[in-house]
Amino acid sequence: MEMNWLNRILARPKASTPEQRARNLISAIDAGGLPLHAGIVNDIARKLGLEVAMDAPMEVTIARIRSKIAK
Repeated sequence: MEMNWLNRILARPKASTPEQRARNLISAIDAGGLPLHAGIVNDIARKLGLEVAMDAPMEVTIARIRSKIAK
């Protein structure tokens, strides 16, 4: 039975760095996944050193994460 994208992401070993977590998040989004928990996205952003307002749209935060890891 083929695993869906979420199962593949969850089956991966825990990322050891915030940068790796961010890469995993962006890879999952690029593969067609949608993050369901804004708190996880915000946590990744904060651990990358980004300031994130509680009411910041998730799309904006994801774009900032994408920009940060592209550098």
